[in-house]
Amino acid sequence: MARVSSPVVELRDLGERAGARHIALSGRLDAATTGTIWRRALALVEQAQTAEVVLDASGIEYCDGSGIGLLFELERRRRARGGALEVRGLRPEFQELLDAWAPEDTGALIAEPASRSTNIAEEVGRAFVQILTDLSSLVSFVGELWVALLKAAAHPRLIRWKDALHVAETAGVNALPIVALISFLMGLIMAFQAALPLGQFGAEIFVANLVGLAMMRELGPLMTAILLAGRSGSAFAAELGTMKVREEIDALKTMGLDPVRFLVVPRVIAALFMTPLLTVFSNLLGLAGGAVVFVSLGFPLVTFFKQVQWQVVYGDLLGGLVKSFVFSILVAAIGCLRGLETKIGASAVGESTTRAVVSGIILIVITDGIFSVVYYYLGI
Repeated sequence: MARVSSPVVELRDLGERAGARHIALSGRLDAATTGTIWRRALALVEQAQTAEVVLDASGIEYCDGSGIGLLFELERRRRARGGALEVRGLRPEFQELLDAWAPEDTGALIAEPASRSTNIAEEVGRAFVQILTDLSSLVSFVGELWVALLKAAAHPRLIRWKDALHVAETAGVNALPIVALISFLMGLIMAFQAALPLGQFGAEIFVANLVGLAMMRELGPLMTAILLAGRSGSAFAAELGTMKVREEIDALKTMGLDPVRFLVVPRVIAALFMTPLLTVFSNLLGLAGGAVVFVSLGFPLVTFFKQVQWQVVYGDLLGGLVKSFVFSILVAAIGCLRGLETKIGASAVGESTTRAVVSGIILIVITDGIFSVVYYYLGI
């Protein structure tokens, strides 16, 4: 029985039993000791004549990133030769780190096969499978997020309120200038565009009604959500994606911290509180833009406010705020999900950021359409 050992790590070849080659690792697998057994471990796995290799890891007392890299490389080398390697007895906290390395993550570590031409049917099939995979991961993440939010509601002390306040400042307060500019111009443009056709019937006074209803029910929450998807959702994806590439999220898991509760929940809570406030601010600036055009048409300002008060009711405002609550969860959750899904590579963070913005806007528009149908049948 061959044995290779160092002061703190030991590799043993236990021979063949029950049609499988058995080897054992014990001691500490860290940056200082893993290199002493790396070549010997690879040689044992590659030279095994059996289809299956069993690695007994019950004796491993400590394992850092270098040790996980060794175990992953052993699995990859054995898989490349058409065999299988089974790791047994590894402590749960180390097994979780090993499981975090998916087989597709090796794309940035090994040479990729030469690309081949594909037909349109294959491309459509791949796109369809990708959509199904995204939906599956989205449903799973939403369930995990709701569990974390319920735990946070039951135990508010678990929430990292300092982080939530910081996110609320960067994603909410700092977004006021761009929200104000876009909303004001939206109200201004909409009033100008409506004044010409309404003027043909002598109904310019109803410009105020149009701007009030459109901003409160639709454009206020919708434009705010789209702006936050491009501004804050992308920032969430970039932040968490960078942490994923730097293996900081793996470090959190090693320390027993749930990334969803530790990183996602504060961002979702901040977005949940700030988005409705930004929506109200957007509504006011949109009305201000419409009022500027209304006054330029020769009407007094008081007439604008009277028309808005006559046409817009509290239900219109509340309907828009309900939309903004849902939009806020979508923006924050999609941004965090894409960040946590970031793969390895120089362009991985950029891809996650792009996917976060595109997915967020698509879901916002789909959800807004659902709200429109529901409000129509409810008579709201």
